[in-house]
Amino acid sequence: MWKVGLVGTGFWSEKHLKAWRRIPGVEIHALCNRSPEKLMNKAREFGVPEERCFRTLEDMLRHADIDIVDIVTGPETHERLVALAAEAGKHILCQKPFAPSLEEAERIVESADRHGVRLMVTENWRWLAPFQTLKRLLGEGVAGELGMVRYAHSDLFAVRMSPDKFLPQPFLTKMPRLIFYEMGAHWFDTWRFLFGEPERLYAEMRRHSPYVAGEDAGVVTLSHGRFYGILDVSWATRRDLTEPLEPDAVLAHHKESVTIDGDKATIILDVYGNIFVIDDAGNKTAVAEGLTLDHEESHFRLQSHFIECLETGREFQTSGADNLKTLRLAFSAYRSAEEHAAVRLDGGDAAESGGRR
Repeated sequence: MWKVGLVGTGFWSEKHLKAWRRIPGVEIHALCNRSPEKLMNKAREFGVPEERCFRTLEDMLRHADIDIVDIVTGPETHERLVALAAEAGKHILCQKPFAPSLEEAERIVESADRHGVRLMVTENWRWLAPFQTLKRLLGEGVAGELGMVRYAHSDLFAVRMSPDKFLPQPFLTKMPRLIFYEMGAHWFDTWRFLFGEPERLYAEMRRHSPYVAGEDAGVVTLSHGRFYGILDVSWATRRDLTEPLEPDAVLAHHKESVTIDGDKATIILDVYGNIFVIDDAGNKTAVAEGLTLDHEESHFRLQSHFIECLETGREFQTSGADNLKTLRLAFSAYRSAEEHAAVRLDGGDAAESGGRR
């Protein structure tokens, strides 16, 4: 039986806890949160006795018999929390974004390695049903040799975050780096999962909403040598809205679409979750219909993978070391936007023609 102690019983912890409850051989053994109200609400919901509820990770490590620490807190807390869990010999699942800087992320990975514990980052986007299906089609060679990829994400989200409306994650309004950090961790990880490692990138970013500190829209071009791609994202667009919005709350209505052009066929994921393939004769073949961004199921797949790897010794898909590559893409996008220059991802400092250093 793997005994889990979860730190951070806020908004997104429900996805983690529901997944742990479904996985055979796992027990939600202890919970930790600074807020007594949030802590006890989750304890009652998931049947954790009060004596195994703690206000600090130090107390949980001292008094709870756990094997795994699941960290569901903000990135600024991760270095300290991972260090505590690693020193106590616990395996660690850590939420994204992994760290506020690449240097801090490297220290976190080194801390886990030094103490001989396993560390995985909670990158659930790649485990969503649409991207699992795209991965299978690419693995089967359906598209052939890739030529161009367009990944689009849209929502009328940040521009609605006025103070008079309920926002489940209010910290979003205060993040100086917003969409390409908070969500970019997902997108860049999923991009790498599907298409491999890009060689260079160029980014443009904008802030449209007066209610957020960071950017809420932008575009990144990613070059893979033989093919290139575009990551086009916005929390200030109405283009893909498919249902009326709540008048008094700001809830996410994220819509994602992907177009993959290859020399054999084009694979399309539309905003309704339909996946189809178009061949050279213009024939359209449906592969899947109505796939959703199934977050709860993605967590079940991800956390099942975590447990399987602990039991078999296999590598995590999104280990701490692997996530350094994802963070490098995110931070390189900010650097590119700030310097108006392309950034090489092989260690070089690129400034393409027309850019400045």
